[in-house]
Amino acid sequence: MNFSDRLKARIEAEGPLPVDRFMAMCNAHYYATRDPLGAEGDFTTAPEISQMFGEMVGAALADCWHRAGSPVDAGYAELGPGRGTLAKDAMRVLRSVGFNGEVHFVETSPPLRRRQAEALPAAHFHEAIAELPDRPLLLVANEFFDALPVRQRVGEEERHVVVRDNAFALDPASGDIREISPARIAAARALADHLADHGGAALIIDYGYGRGETGDTLQAVKNHCFVDPLAEPGEADLTAHVDFAALATAAAGEGVKTSGMITQGNWLETLGIGPRAAALAAKNPERAEEIAAQRRRLCEEMGSLFKIMAFHHPGWPLPAGLSAA
Repeated sequence: MNFSDRLKARIEAEGPLPVDRFMAMCNAHYYATRDPLGAEGDFTTAPEISQMFGEMVGAALADCWHRAGSPVDAGYAELGPGRGTLAKDAMRVLRSVGFNGEVHFVETSPPLRRRQAEALPAAHFHEAIAELPDRPLLLVANEFFDALPVRQRVGEEERHVVVRDNAFALDPASGDIREISPARIAAARALADHLADHGGAALIIDYGYGRGETGDTLQAVKNHCFVDPLAEPGEADLTAHVDFAALATAAAGEGVKTSGMITQGNWLETLGIGPRAAALAAKNPERAEEIAAQRRRLCEEMGSLFKIMAFHHPGWPLPAGLSAA
């Protein structure tokens, strides 16, 4: 019996699943059974598009660490680090300015852990944010929060996944939908609590919104195309737009400071991706068009959809390119 059939049997035996429970179960199976990234996978993230993305992240964190007094006990951490590509590119920049901290990954997928260990053999692995070491952290969460499950409500009614005519369906099928995510709030609080207790700064990079918009944003991607989220449970990446305002409120309650939200394109351009692209093209003239296309994809095609926000300990500076909330 495949995962979809097991899920149907469970719903028929135990009753409808709230949307967040369905999303959590599907993504747990999905990430446990594959490396979903790259041309042969289901989707491509910014670090896989160009080394420039990780380098800009590394430069922002290096600057933040330097302005914090270059604490020798600080470490680098990443939540859901994909193949480790972002960390590898960011660490190259951090090492170049004398940062000697350990690398810590929060990752539960065995296939992705293997890829991450290939990229950074000395990395330490953790199952949860609460397991991160008691030290200041330069932390990145790139496309981490979007995969955490969301609840959906139609008015005051919880939306569920049901089985009808041997197919999955949503109940209620339509209406004025509002999404909330206890899982994301819990993760934001755990992250903020760590920073408040031990110091450091975190960059949150994801697609989403900042003013409490409403509507159904649950989506699925398979083979680099959008598909019906209910069509092949466990065989597509399920995500939903991130409510950055809710994350900021949760983090502020734990005693850290938060930045305002900015688009990825504006942030990368402010940090200097233009001069970096020019330098790369000058060194690799045969790749000039490719590098220019990578910059356009990061700053224009993905640039307005993806947003950046930072959390930081009150005694640490705000990462470059961002403004206080």
